[in-house]
Amino acid sequence: MELSSLTGVRQAITVILPVRLSTPPSWDEGPLPFALGSRRTDTATRQTYFTRAAARVLYGTPERPCRWHRSADLAHGPLHLHGLELLRTATDRTHRDALAILHFTVEGPTLLETLRAISHRHTAGDDPLNGPLAPDALLSGVAGPRTAEAPFAIARPYTIAFFTPGSEHTPALRQDRRLPDTADRWLWHLASRSTDADFPSAPEHLSSQTEHTVRISADWSALVLRHGAAFLGHRPDRGDGDFYDFAALHHRTIYLDALLLGTVQRDHIDELTDALSGVFDAPNLGPRVATLEQRIAGFRSTYWRQHLTAHGPANELLLAYQAQYRLPERFAEILAEAADYSRLVQTQDSQQIAGALGVLTILGLPLGTALSILQVLDDHGPGHLFLALGAAALATAVAFTSRYGRLVLASLRDRVRNGPD
Repeated sequence: MELSSLTGVRQAITVILPVRLSTPPSWDEGPLPFALGSRRTDTATRQTYFTRAAARVLYGTPERPCRWHRSADLAHGPLHLHGLELLRTATDRTHRDALAILHFTVEGPTLLETLRAISHRHTAGDDPLNGPLAPDALLSGVAGPRTAEAPFAIARPYTIAFFTPGSEHTPALRQDRRLPDTADRWLWHLASRSTDADFPSAPEHLSSQTEHTVRISADWSALVLRHGAAFLGHRPDRGDGDFYDFAALHHRTIYLDALLLGTVQRDHIDELTDALSGVFDAPNLGPRVATLEQRIAGFRSTYWRQHLTAHGPANELLLAYQAQYRLPERFAEILAEAADYSRLVQTQDSQQIAGALGVLTILGLPLGTALSILQVLDDHGPGHLFLALGAAALATAVAFTSRYGRLVLASLRDRVRNGPD
């Protein structure tokens, strides 16, 4: 039973793409709210799931909003657009960067093929994000897509797929409480946006490919990869009134937000890594290192979160996303590299202080000694004074030719060459 020829009871795609804001949008503030009965997932509801620090990044504050939405009802091909969101993700370098989030449902046996087309697989059809669903058209006057050549922009939109099976979809269903291997294979196809023809991996590699699978419950699982994620049900979906009503709601809201925070973290870590790589490109190392340390501290305080909520799956999804991009390891490397540069600056400062003290010693000691001798002898003759000054100057010149004097001069030359801090 091939996934590419099947239609799930529920099929949805959320598309995340990097954009650049041209103007603050006049859309409604906050994330796109979804409703289930009397429950409405607006900003106030979602904030109860997250820590305050994470909520500020994802939803902003009344004084500084960072997220906007507008509803839509637009069908084109197999896709039906229900709404759009914008999340501002400004960094120190790019104040207008944002993420656009497009919420679709998919009709017919086209979910996997649509994902492949969005990913521009070699044998896939045309990109469905065209015509009225083209990002340029949907975001006209508000934002424009960042190209793949832009710093830190992903080459293709990030996709989140959602598929619930019917009773006939046995490869995805638990049998005697056990999950067949084909379920993880389906999950990997949806998250990787590929078929076996696109990526003919060996069966023995499946365990490593799906190591970041999150078993949300016995009823459904999620898999997070570098360029896509997927949610797959493991028991038949009975339609309206089923548990999957909540699953569909959560994957578009709480679990989406966890992945959005991971995306923001990745972009900031990319920028910090790039900034550290150019630390020696110009003089004045000290102020640049101090600025970088301040930026790292700001990122750590504002964005670097590995615990979002007391509700486990959102944390696990964020950790899975971070693992795909090695974010914890990369941030640890950033901290270690910044500490090395800070020690280098401290060493340079110590050398410069020592050099300055050496100059004072070499210049002051002979002169002070000569004047002290004249004072002890109570000699006020101008000739003797000039003789003492000449002797002090000669002693100073001789001192500068010694090993200690050469070290002092070398320190001064390094300071001139590197520029003042």
